[in-house]
Amino acid sequence: MKLSVVILNYNVRYFLELCLKSVQEAAKDIEAQIIVVDNNSSDESCQMVKKLFPEVTLIQNHKNLGFSKGNNQGVAVSKGEYILILNPDIVVAEDSLIKLMHFADSKQNLGIVGCKLIDGSGQFLPESKRNIPTPKISIKKIFGNSSSYYANHIKEEDVAKADILVGACMLLKKDIYQKVGGFDEDYFMYGEDIDLSYKILKSSYDNYFFGKTTILHFKGESTLKDNTYTKHFYGAMKIFYKKHFKKNMLFDGLVSLVLFFAKMFKSDVQDETKQIDRYALLSDKTWVKLSSKLNKPIMYNIPLPDVQNFTEIIFDANYMSYKEIINQMAAIGKNKLVTFKILPKNSNFIIGSNSNKSRGEVIVF
Repeated sequence: MKLSVVILNYNVRYFLELCLKSVQEAAKDIEAQIIVVDNNSSDESCQMVKKLFPEVTLIQNHKNLGFSKGNNQGVAVSKGEYILILNPDIVVAEDSLIKLMHFADSKQNLGIVGCKLIDGSGQFLPESKRNIPTPKISIKKIFGNSSSYYANHIKEEDVAKADILVGACMLLKKDIYQKVGGFDEDYFMYGEDIDLSYKILKSSYDNYFFGKTTILHFKGESTLKDNTYTKHFYGAMKIFYKKHFKKNMLFDGLVSLVLFFAKMFKSDVQDETKQIDRYALLSDKTWVKLSSKLNKPIMYNIPLPDVQNFTEIIFDANYMSYKEIINQMAAIGKNKLVTFKILPKNSNFIIGSNSNKSRGEVIVF
C-alpha cells in the first residue's frame, strides 16, 4: 500500500465529515487507507464514521490520550509506505495528495513534506513553514515578535527546505517516522510537530515546504487561541528545550510567568460574529431547506468579483471541486470583507470557521 492517512479526531463531527469526503476524493487514484483515531468524542463523531464511512478504519479511545499518543496509535496499524498526518478540520484539494506523493517520490533523503495552508477566511497560515524555535527566537515570540519564528524567507508558492512543519498536514515515510520514535508522548497537545520535525532534521533528513498545492485548515477547531492554548503551547516549549537545548534561565523564567498568568485569568475567548448582510450561494440547484434556515437574502451564482463586502459565500461541493473552493477562498479572502461556508457533497449542513480565536459554525438543514 502506498499511503495511510491518519486523522486524529476530538469532538468535531461535522468538520471530520467534510475532511473525510475531501480526502476520499483526493485518494481516488492512490492505493490508500484512511484511519480515524477518536479521542473519546461525545458528539457522535464515531457513529457518523461508522454510518457514512464504513471502509475507514476507526480506533475508539475511551479517554482523551492527546495528540501524540493518538497519532502513534493510528500509525501503528497503518499499512502504507507513506503516512499522512492530518487534522480533522482540514479540506484537501482533489490533486493535493497526488502532488505531494509525486514530490516525495522525487526526493532523496526526504524527511517531512508540508504544504501551503490557508484558514477559513482564506488567509495564509504562516506556521505552514517555520524556523527552529531556539530559545532566543521563542523569547522574541513571547514578546510578540514572530518574524524569526516563521520561515518568511520562503514565499507562499515556493518549494524549499524548511526546518519545522505543521502537524495539521505532514507527509513522511512510515519507516522514518518509526526510526525517530514518532510523536513524543511526553507532549499532550502542541509542540509535537516541532519536536518531530527537529528529530528528523537531527537524523540528517531534509524537510520540505511544498507551496504548489493549497489545503484549507479551519484552525479555530483544533488550535483555539485561549488561555488553555497558551498554557499547553509554552508548557510544550519547556519540554522541547529540556530535550534538545541547554538550560536557558531567561526562557524558563518567562515561560513560568506566562503559565502563571494563564492560570490566574479565565479565558476571554468568545465566539466572533462577523457582519453578514446577504448570502451568495454557488450551486446548480436551489436549496429550499437551507434557504429557510438563513435569515438574509440569498443570491445565486453571481460572479465572485462582484460580491459585496459583508456577504457570506456558500460553496456547494456538489457543484464545485474542493480545489476550486479553496482557490476561490484564497483569492477572494485577500480583497473582500466576506465570510465563507462549504456545503459538503451529499450532506445536509453548511460549515465554516472565520477565526482561529473562535469555534466555527455549523448550520444543519
